[in-house]
Amino acid sequence: MNKIKLGIIREGKIPVDKRVPFTPIQAKEIKEKFPHVDVVCQQSDVRCFANEEYKAQGIEIVSDVSDCDILMGIKEVPVSNLLDKKVYLFFSHTMKKQPYNRPLLQAVLKKKIQLIDYEALKNKKGDRLVAFGRYAGIVGTYNGLWTFGKRYKAYTLRRAFECFDVDDLKTEFKKIKLPPIKIALTGSGRVGHGATEVLHAVGVKLVTKEEFLNGSFNYPVYTQLSSQDYHIHSEGKPFDRKEFHEHPERYTSTFALFTHAADMLIAGAYWNPEAPKLFTRQDMKDSRFKIKIIADISCDINGSIPATVKATNVNDPIYDFDPINECVEPPLSGDQFITVMAIDNLPCELPRSASHDFGKDLIDKVMPSLLSADTDDIIKRATIAIDGSLTSTFLYLSDYAAGA
Repeated sequence: MNKIKLGIIREGKIPVDKRVPFTPIQAKEIKEKFPHVDVVCQQSDVRCFANEEYKAQGIEIVSDVSDCDILMGIKEVPVSNLLDKKVYLFFSHTMKKQPYNRPLLQAVLKKKIQLIDYEALKNKKGDRLVAFGRYAGIVGTYNGLWTFGKRYKAYTLRRAFECFDVDDLKTEFKKIKLPPIKIALTGSGRVGHGATEVLHAVGVKLVTKEEFLNGSFNYPVYTQLSSQDYHIHSEGKPFDRKEFHEHPERYTSTFALFTHAADMLIAGAYWNPEAPKLFTRQDMKDSRFKIKIIADISCDINGSIPATVKATNVNDPIYDFDPINECVEPPLSGDQFITVMAIDNLPCELPRSASHDFGKDLIDKVMPSLLSADTDDIIKRATIAIDGSLTSTFLYLSDYAAGA
């Protein structure tokens, strides 16, 4: 079997991402599982694992990765850093024709790079194989509870990024003392699972949507909602999941009902721009609208949540939204406002733990196909471009790549 040299590249995008595709121990594991593969790590002073931690596992630290066959990172690689005719794996954020990454895809094609996008790594059923969703759910929910403590002066927590890892974060849970509030959670995928981990751990009880809408409780509760729980067919037909995903414009949102009961919203559901918004700005002016804190994990700007008008960041995590005047106000500046947390890179707050889980899935589900035989076409399906051309699956990006 031909020798392969795999390089863990230094993140070049600004702001810098501290996550890695493989932890030091996982890099060593790859060499042990695949004897024909050598792994090196590009020198970096910003990643969550120090250069010395890789060295301790026998991984060479290098400044130049031009002799590597496969290069793996996390975020988009700056165009100036791309090396010709290499195999790259990272989140390219080009699959939805994001305008700001058009030059990246154009450079990939020009340099005849094989671009494999983590987001496109799926099994035959179409299920994603690797993702950071669980940690987005964990950190986003924790940040929502941190926001509640700040807004109502109920308790004080460390920020997630101040914690060493997820186990350290969990030591903060015992400080959280919630009154009998109601929390609406959307999403049942990886993000939803991460969110429920935190809610259960801090003693928030799960109730049905009917109990949530109609019941009273003397302890904090939440309800977890999937698409069928707050969408109805515009023509009165039964909800059909396949139809909803293919033609979301045929449905109407009934989520406004939950805004009359919920004190906090944790938004973790994927949103299609063709789908209805959860609620409208007019709904937010209704005196029955109760929500005062929104943890928008999905963070679709001007998307499903009308109050999410901008992304926030780790250093400036929240803002207030005035529903009457439809404008942004300083955070925690008035009881009449809605406080929004909309950090767009939540897993970065727990980079060590998030990287560990991500790397484990890569090793278990992807690396055999990448480093040996791609018998299930996992790599083939996830390849956006190769040898200067888009693959058949991604030909829909042709006009985007051409600048149209």
